[in-house]
Amino acid sequence: MRRKLIAGNWKMNRDIHETAALVEDLRVRTNDFSTDIGIVICPPFTSLVVARGLIGDTAIKLGAQNMSEKDDGAFTGEISARMLSAVGCEYVILGHSERRQYFKETNELINEKGRKALASGLKPIICVGETLEQRESGVTNQIVSTQIKGALSGLTSSDIEKSVIAYEPVWAIGTGKNATPDQANDVHKLIRKLVGQLYSWPVAEKLPVLYGGSVNPANAPDLLSQTDIDGALVGGASLKGDAFAAIITAGLEATRQ
Repeated sequence: MRRKLIAGNWKMNRDIHETAALVEDLRVRTNDFSTDIGIVICPPFTSLVVARGLIGDTAIKLGAQNMSEKDDGAFTGEISARMLSAVGCEYVILGHSERRQYFKETNELINEKGRKALASGLKPIICVGETLEQRESGVTNQIVSTQIKGALSGLTSSDIEKSVIAYEPVWAIGTGKNATPDQANDVHKLIRKLVGQLYSWPVAEKLPVLYGGSVNPANAPDLLSQTDIDGALVGGASLKGDAFAAIITAGLEATRQ
């Protein structure tokens, strides 16, 4: 069985003081959690050093919300993979729908970033998902398949084994709506089948595929109990220690079923 992974995407929230308070809260709430589940928090860039120091040797891992495809140079405002590694990041979110929508990131750019992350020892959490219009038009499978093929282009089986995919229907992000467990699981099955065709079934079986889109303590148990949902990429609920801990608990319970 694939180990569940619960990742919190804080987005543009929490300054360094608020980060310290939230991490301390999470440390207490997750102190007794077993290693049967993975926990990742992705604060803003300005909070990464503070978070890393407070995480210490707990089970919580550190991730970033984005990174440049460049190593270094005259790219004002950008952050490189090497910089993220230096502050202790192990994961990085790539291709989040907000990056695709607001910053016009393409599958090709996300692929470049993924290659750079892997070359630098970071585990990319590669996001894919359709808009409401695309779902209503019946092209969800085509959109997600195109995104997967583009983002994974040129990656080896070894690269895939160090990666994570997050399916996040755009219409469910921050809206309070979410895909039903069956809807989400169907797309997760599609992703796994596609990865199996592109690489091999053993590689696909090991790949963690997370669900993202208004995940909260109420819907997490049903979502995380699905056969092909291996965890969650959590937005707003990850900013509250009690809510995030409840989602992690739901992941543990699903693992033990």
